[in-house]
Amino acid sequence: MITLIGLGLLFLLLALGTPVGFAMLVAGITGLYLIGGMGMVAGILQTAPLSTVAAYELITIPMFLLMAELVLVSGVADDLFRATAAWMGRVRGGLGMATALAGAGFGAICGTSTASAATLSSTSLPAMLKQGYEPRLAAGVVAISGTLAMLIPPSIALVVYGLLAEVNIGGLLIGGILPGILVTFTIMATVWFLVWQDPSRAPEATPVSWREKFRLLRVIGPMLLLFGMVTGVIYTGIATPTEASALGAAGALLIALWYGKLTPRSLSRALLRASHGTCMIAMILLGAYVFGYFFTITQVTQNIVAFVGGLEVSRWVIMALILCGYIVLGMFMDQIAILVLTVPVVLPLIKSLGFDPLWFGVVKIVTAEVGMITPPIGLNCFIVSRYSGRPVAEVFRGTFPHFVAHLIAIAILVAFPQIILWLPSMMHGGH
Repeated sequence: MITLIGLGLLFLLLALGTPVGFAMLVAGITGLYLIGGMGMVAGILQTAPLSTVAAYELITIPMFLLMAELVLVSGVADDLFRATAAWMGRVRGGLGMATALAGAGFGAICGTSTASAATLSSTSLPAMLKQGYEPRLAAGVVAISGTLAMLIPPSIALVVYGLLAEVNIGGLLIGGILPGILVTFTIMATVWFLVWQDPSRAPEATPVSWREKFRLLRVIGPMLLLFGMVTGVIYTGIATPTEASALGAAGALLIALWYGKLTPRSLSRALLRASHGTCMIAMILLGAYVFGYFFTITQVTQNIVAFVGGLEVSRWVIMALILCGYIVLGMFMDQIAILVLTVPVVLPLIKSLGFDPLWFGVVKIVTAEVGMITPPIGLNCFIVSRYSGRPVAEVFRGTFPHFVAHLIAIAILVAFPQIILWLPSMMHGGH
């Protein structure tokens, strides 16, 4: 009964629009109070805040957020889209494919998909509409390409999952590389298919001279360097993800300086936004810690694991149900919130079924990407709609083919776990 009160309160607060961290904190405190009175609540609140933020790996989050903000300041994203567009220009639907590549490239230096979707909406969407692309196709490819930032390292979502699941964060980040490439190609293939089906959706582009193409390649240099720096040092074991994130932030600062875009005002804005993001995530983690403690005391997690473990079905059926659950949750909730609410419950179940938690983390993030483009809340679709002035319904319709294609990509990752596990297993020191 107490469990139901706690959960009911949590969902009520979320429905009222309370920030996730506060909703979980209030619901958790209420539940603990009902179980053990004020003494228990005081005991938890004395230790929880410190033990939540004292994790050394947590430094990764402000650093990656700062890196993303500084990259936005440097304006590299516009150049990146121009370069990919020039190289993909001659192919029918080339700008759509270039958007996917730019999304992947931007994801490789920015850990949040909302920033990525916003940036792509202001760079590639106007370019596609100007060239005469079907607005639905253009908006759909921008919304889905923005989600790549969640998967390709450095990814905030993977860091949070690693902290919650106590999985090697370096291994997780490296594990996201190949699936990131797979998903990028899935988006490009979907665009190709749509244009092949109906050529009027994307007009022929004007060719760009080879000289111009190579001139634009110079732009990608600093970004490749930044990505190589962050991911390379984690992969070779030279630095931990925490150190790599600091390297990344420093690198992004240098790029912003190099492009002459760094002013005291833009720097202070970037620092402020990164701090906002960090505080929000820390608050969510604190709320999750308290709520998770309440859940543990009420034995909910153990009961669910015992119940599912006793079901007479294949473990793959259970896996499919879990992933479907994630897609449904993604329609209504923020990704970090979903991670924080579900990982403590789902992870013991995953382990008891004999799945690799690192593999599951990456599959979970790919599934979460799908949630970012599904109605009614699909966050990326709203961002694209806001930045482009196109109706939200049109964006949602445009993302539908990508939704189907993504499900196929998830099926491939589930069927061939080595796509995720191969690179982490080759890492210095192994996974």
